Amino acid sequence: MSAMLILAGGGAVSPFIFQFAIFVLAIFVGYYVVWSVTPALHTPLMAVTNAISSVIIVGALIAVSAGTKDGVAMSTWAGVLAVVLCAVNIFGGFLVTQRMLAMYKKKERPANVEAN
Repeated sequence: MSAMLILAGGGAVSPFIFQFAIFVLAIFVGYYVVWSVTPALHTPLMAVTNAISSVIIVGALIAVSAGTKDGVAMSTWAGVLAVVLCAVNIFGGFLVTQRMLAMYKKKERPANVEAN
């Protein structure tokens, strides 16, 4: 009887297990999405990733400021780490995007080359 209630949604599931399951599913979905992207779509995907990281860095800054009211708290250190990682992701994404776009530019010929 209790197994039927759990299967029907009546049983309590630990919030940690629930969030961990979502995290694991997100890892698998992210892996398959990123590796199935064609090279032509890489630059737009990087732009979207940079936009998401810029939203995450705002939350990280809020976490840093939330811990300063009561002194240095765990949220302050987690926020500082999140700011550093987001900043690396954002600037690295811009560098990769700039490099990818440079591959599509036509190379200019020097003006002083004589035509044969």
